[in-house]
Amino acid sequence: MNENSEVRYIAIEGVIGAGKTSLARKLKEKLSAELLLEQFEANPFLEKFYSDRKRFAFQTQMFFLINRFKQQEELNQENLFTDFIVCDYLFEKDRIFAYLNLSGEELKLYESIFPHLSRNLRKPDLVVYLQSSIDRLMYNIKKRSRKVERNLTRSYIEELSEAYNHFFFRYNSTPLLIVNSTEIDFVNSEKDFEELYNQIFREDRGVIEYFKPESKRIE
Repeated sequence: MNENSEVRYIAIEGVIGAGKTSLARKLKEKLSAELLLEQFEANPFLEKFYSDRKRFAFQTQMFFLINRFKQQEELNQENLFTDFIVCDYLFEKDRIFAYLNLSGEELKLYESIFPHLSRNLRKPDLVVYLQSSIDRLMYNIKKRSRKVERNLTRSYIEELSEAYNHFFFRYNSTPLLIVNSTEIDFVNSEKDFEELYNQIFREDRGVIEYFKPESKRIE
């Protein structure tokens, strides 16, 4: 293996349907890494939020914030049994959803809490942002057919995609790899996965890198 010795904790990010968890699982298998997954199915408000964003935004947001914090807090203690940690979310991205869905006093309350929780959390050695087209995201969401996502609308995915791009094109907290993932299939194509894997562990990678794989048609 040619793993870059400086990359031990990898966070995968992207809009709903981008393939974060799938990539995280593939990396976990390849690296024998500790895997940390976002527990979206544990959020009792999420399905209601997709049906009525305004009514259930605050409950949904705060549940995710506290749940993610509890998970991330455990990373402050070194794991002696694994060299790698792979996570399918970045704690800081919580703010993307907060500013998209909260307003007024809700946002003020959120902002009074978030800095205290994020202050001492361990930062990833690398963030991989999977940037994909809206059509591909909607295709992936429809294909996996999760019950909790049945009320997701294209307009919400478009809003979310714009918010993610705004966030990550200004992100500078850690090294960042932005991947154009619209036309790659790192789940079913070992060649695509290996190509992406090699980009993640490139020795000469800069602080911010862009990776655009060779175009191909995804069926």
